[in-house]
Amino acid sequence: MNRKKTPTAVTPKVRCAVYTRKSTEEGLDQEFNSLEAQREACLAYINSQKSEGWLPVADRFDDPGYSGGTLNRPALQRLLVEIKAGKIDCIVTYKLDRLTRSLLDFSKLIEVLDQHHVTFVSVTQSFATTTSMGRLTLNILLSFAQFERETTADRIRDKYAASRKKGIWMGGRPPLGYDVRNRELVVNEREAEQVRHIFRRFAECGSPTQVIKDLRASGIRNKSWTTAEGVFFDGKPIQKASLYHILKNQVYLGEVVYQDVTYPGRHQPIVSRELWDRVHGLIAEHNRPNSTLPRGQTPFPLKGLVRCGHCGMAMRPSHTRRGGQVQYRYYLCMNAARTSHDQCPLPSVPALELERLVLERVHRLLKAPEVIARSIHQVHKADPEVSEREIIALLARLDPVWEQLFPLEQNRLLKLLVERVQVHVNGIDLQLRVQGLGVLVDELANH
Repeated sequence: MNRKKTPTAVTPKVRCAVYTRKSTEEGLDQEFNSLEAQREACLAYINSQKSEGWLPVADRFDDPGYSGGTLNRPALQRLLVEIKAGKIDCIVTYKLDRLTRSLLDFSKLIEVLDQHHVTFVSVTQSFATTTSMGRLTLNILLSFAQFERETTADRIRDKYAASRKKGIWMGGRPPLGYDVRNRELVVNEREAEQVRHIFRRFAECGSPTQVIKDLRASGIRNKSWTTAEGVFFDGKPIQKASLYHILKNQVYLGEVVYQDVTYPGRHQPIVSRELWDRVHGLIAEHNRPNSTLPRGQTPFPLKGLVRCGHCGMAMRPSHTRRGGQVQYRYYLCMNAARTSHDQCPLPSVPALELERLVLERVHRLLKAPEVIARSIHQVHKADPEVSEREIIALLARLDPVWEQLFPLEQNRLLKLLVERVQVHVNGIDLQLRVQGLGVLVDELANH
């Protein structure tokens, strides 16, 4: 007599990716470091769930030396690509803060995981995102992790501020005319004489164009230096923006500036107060209202770049005047201007608000991994010898350099970077000019 065999239920496989992270690179050269300890604990947990169909994937996702306060980590980005490709079912970490310390970033990650039906497990905290209680516990722990991170950041900022107020040099490219020794600026006499020559020449002729020609003829360039990590930055020829940066740098008076407040520095001055005042009298004269623009012309840095997101027409710049002074600047859809807002519901857009929004979006995009990769590609087309680390470091300098630029220089860089801005009722879409990324890196290297 033949007995019917009962079909055996097949346990579905759960493909598990182990993610590890360590904030510093200290100890990573050891045979058994923190990353290996995390990975071993995660693999042991996966093995304990073998009867449930859990198995580790072959790829490693390790981020040594990366902070948990950002998602811009190579291994994490690679892990997200694998998740979106449907190759991962579960993420296993040693602790929650190995994945992220930011509540906002965590919510973004959970959204991605939910979309692709991927679960998350923390080995040492014994919870997962598969239950509502697990989600609540995750959010509570993550709130504490973010609080710890913000408290640490506050302490670092306070220490930085205290050091700046004492005149201590806090890192970065030293200014032309100085070298750094024991966190203090020390006068480099050869370069110091070059700085004095720049100030004297500007005081004599008052023409930045003529000064730059003289500097190129005499071979005076921006500061060359080597970082603590051994990355060498070659001093590029001085251009107009970097010239003004030198002329406005109060470090040459023996002072340091922190949050718009001036403090005495520990270093020796290079330029006398009398020469400084003469130069800045000329700069103020050059920078008086409307002196750099033809009469009647109002600056619109996004002119020719803005289009209406409703009807696709260009948006022309316009302004109102009172008593000969510009009162209000705005961008207006050509369709609405020719007919009425019945044909195009997009209202006139305040120019200052739109320009600020575009600038914030540009700054945010320049920190995105894909934009950094395109910048590296553009730079390497012109100069393959520039390292990726140097390019990334230069892009990170945009924010402090931007504050040193005159408005017209800011407008020029904005047009260099932006291909098109499409304005909608509830926001904007922005397209970067790929060719401008390489030029931007080159200009940042000259500051």
